[in-house]
Amino acid sequence: MLIAAKRLIVGDGKTELQNGAVRLDGRGSIGDIGTFAGLVKKYPDDEVQDYGDATILPGLIDMHVHTGYWWSEPDADSYRDDPYRIAYFALDVLNRALRTGVTTVRDVSSPGGCLRGLRWASAGRGYLTLPRIVHCGRGICFTGGHGWPLVGGVVEADGCDNLRAAIRRELRDGADWIKILTSHRTHTPEYTQEELNAAVDECHRRGVKICVHAGTHPSIQMCIDAGFDTIEHGTFMTREQAVQMRDKGIAWVPTIIAYTYIYEQLCDAATREAVAGGIDGSGLSDFDYFKAAAEAYRHNFKLLADTGVTVLAGTDMVLHGAPVMPVARELAYMVEYGLSPLQAIAAATGNAAAVLGLQNKTGMLKEGLCADILVAGGDVLHDIAALGRPLQVYRAGRPML
Repeated sequence: MLIAAKRLIVGDGKTELQNGAVRLDGRGSIGDIGTFAGLVKKYPDDEVQDYGDATILPGLIDMHVHTGYWWSEPDADSYRDDPYRIAYFALDVLNRALRTGVTTVRDVSSPGGCLRGLRWASAGRGYLTLPRIVHCGRGICFTGGHGWPLVGGVVEADGCDNLRAAIRRELRDGADWIKILTSHRTHTPEYTQEELNAAVDECHRRGVKICVHAGTHPSIQMCIDAGFDTIEHGTFMTREQAVQMRDKGIAWVPTIIAYTYIYEQLCDAATREAVAGGIDGSGLSDFDYFKAAAEAYRHNFKLLADTGVTVLAGTDMVLHGAPVMPVARELAYMVEYGLSPLQAIAAATGNAAAVLGLQNKTGMLKEGLCADILVAGGDVLHDIAALGRPLQVYRAGRPML
């Protein structure tokens, strides 16, 4: 089967093809790509699905999700200690994300076993069709550190030996990556340099990558020095730190939308003195922090991206009522703040796949790769918001809409 559209984006950050087409090989992979005219001539007997004034691009990759985070739900107590409800909750999140064009996720902490079970049911047995799942198991923080109240989703570990033991448990239980949390909303780092070094060493000697929640300058620097593979948020990163990350091969997942969305909702709540988007009045105490964070992204993103640090798309949307994995909106912020549309799309396709080690499976429109494809209505290179208007999503060649 051939799928065609007025334009095609490969996902490498530079290649666009006018009047392009992709051949689906019927076995879940991309059989060929090229111009529509060329592929029709080459495969004259193939069925054709022409989407017209649309853009064909690789399925999107969300590098920062918490699929099983139920804590902000209005009936949160009903999920506590009920792994079946948590699994159904996560299943619904993944299904909704897939319909928006997200075909791969990296879950950077969810309740233990949740993602392992869903991946078994989808990739392992084929009972479900879900986005490809890469997961970190549970996050790891120090006692009382960022994330500690998320019982079941984050575990506490102090000292180098205990950190290594916690990492080993997550790997034993099926984690693909490890997630460390080491900063909250102050400039005081949480883990020590020795502990961060030990965490990275334990992962890298096992051939496993490790990511870290670090938002403020001192914590970011410590994580750069330790050699983490990706830094999540990096909200108040300096240009010098971005250069160091580029030189050390550390990627940045800014999660612009998470902070900007919360700031916008807090502005609304402050105006109306009422609940807004899952954030109640108790969140107003964080107003100044999220205001500073949103402004930091707006003013600094292009300066940091221009250093050449690898930028990846992640959404971190965990609040009740918030949009599910709005990668299209994250990319729209990247374009608004200075990236070209092709560069932004690469942050959620080819570049993300490479960091995940999946470049031979997904992330680009390339012969032999999995047919994970988004067909967006319109011209995303002139209207990046068109990414949020999917006409069709293919997961391993199967239409999802």
